[in-house]
Amino acid sequence: MGKTAWVFPGQGSQSVGMGADLLELDAAKDRFAIAESILGWSVPAVCQSPDDKVSNTLYTQPCLYVLESLLVDLLREQDQQPDMVAGHSLGEYVALYAAGVFDFSAGLRLVQRRAELMSQASEGGMAALIGFNREELDAKIAETEGVVLANDNNSGQVVISGTPEAIETIMGNVKAKRAIKLNVSGAFHSPLMAPAAREFQEILDAVAFQTASLPVLSNVDPTPTKDGEILKQRLAAQMTGSVRWREISLQLPEEGVEQVIEVGPGKVLTGLIKRTCKTLKLANVGTVEQLQGFTS
Repeated sequence: MGKTAWVFPGQGSQSVGMGADLLELDAAKDRFAIAESILGWSVPAVCQSPDDKVSNTLYTQPCLYVLESLLVDLLREQDQQPDMVAGHSLGEYVALYAAGVFDFSAGLRLVQRRAELMSQASEGGMAALIGFNREELDAKIAETEGVVLANDNNSGQVVISGTPEAIETIMGNVKAKRAIKLNVSGAFHSPLMAPAAREFQEILDAVAFQTASLPVLSNVDPTPTKDGEILKQRLAAQMTGSVRWREISLQLPEEGVEQVIEVGPGKVLTGLIKRTCKTLKLANVGTVEQLQGFTS
């Protein structure tokens, strides 16, 4: 029987009202109470706020982590277990939680600080490009100072990150079906995040990373590993490094994975993987209905 991977979405998958159907579950009430004691604010209240408070980086990341880690535990209550895990950007923290590298509270404290530092970042920006010539894009990035490939999502969708001038240069010189500037506070997953990364490193150093119970494919290195120290080093590099999601997608079938479950709101990752690996069986678990109807 083929292996199953669980993957966890990051910022961009949030939506007003997400997690509403989980609120009455006993496990959810307990989890939200623990989260509020750490964060100082209510995850359900932010998620249900009609002014889209949940799309503010400061709140987005902790909310996604809390909801996705809760879904992990609910799946396990149904005797579901992956063979390996991966997460997109913020989602990597949930992947590490799912692999037992740290407990819920330790992970949430890391995510809270990460969100604070990223929300304070004010230098640079990001843009998404869809439908382009990859060789042309790579060449233009290589010759343009101040811009990097931040998210390599699949062959037809990437995100660039860097100075406003460099981003304008790429958008003006690379033909794409769509080129969209993203509404973010800074140049995430680029060298411009180095000051925030240095500050975050001090927090990260204080957290013990256990040996993972199952292999984790990291954003900056899609090679699966259970080594806690290696996983910590990779996570430390994530804030300034590229999200190599296309390579993660390609690695899954190489590891014998036949089924991928996106655990979290929306269908962003299954959409990305579908374009890269058409043979994989894809499913989503982000609601109580999907949870109840899920069978491996």
